[in-house]
Amino acid sequence: YPNLVILQTFSKAWGLASLRLGMAFADPYIIHILTNIKPPYNISGLTQQMAMEAIKNLELKNKMVAALLDQRKNIMDNLKQLTMVDQVFSSDTNFILVRFKNSKLVFEQLIQSGIIVRDRSKALHCENCLRFTVGTELENKRLIEKLKSLDT
Repeated sequence: YPNLVILQTFSKAWGLASLRLGMAFADPYIIHILTNIKPPYNISGLTQQMAMEAIKNLELKNKMVAALLDQRKNIMDNLKQLTMVDQVFSSDTNFILVRFKNSKLVFEQLIQSGIIVRDRSKALHCENCLRFTVGTELENKRLIEKLKSLDT
């Protein structure tokens, strides 16, 4: 596939979101084009060093991915039990899209509680949808507890 570009960040799986670093895998011609438009020295030496160390530690990355998958399943299982939820969309990512009966009310209550979610209701085919990022076990527990308290 000469036009296929695969992008990967060091954010979730590697636990290095603060590096603001990613990778692109593509046909050499596309990589050549991307290389020509990027600024010179756009990655610091420290960022490069941290990325190389992370790549060497695949065991830690695999543990982090397993934890993320476990947390995502837990959130999705809990969301499916809530009567205020119309649909939990399947996900292969670090976020979950959920259609609520009244997403505006849920969104406002979560924000007031200091829980940050994305309101996707204005996006095409996403009416009454909120997007949740899979967080830490503690963050996810807090989210589920708050949603359960709103589910009357």
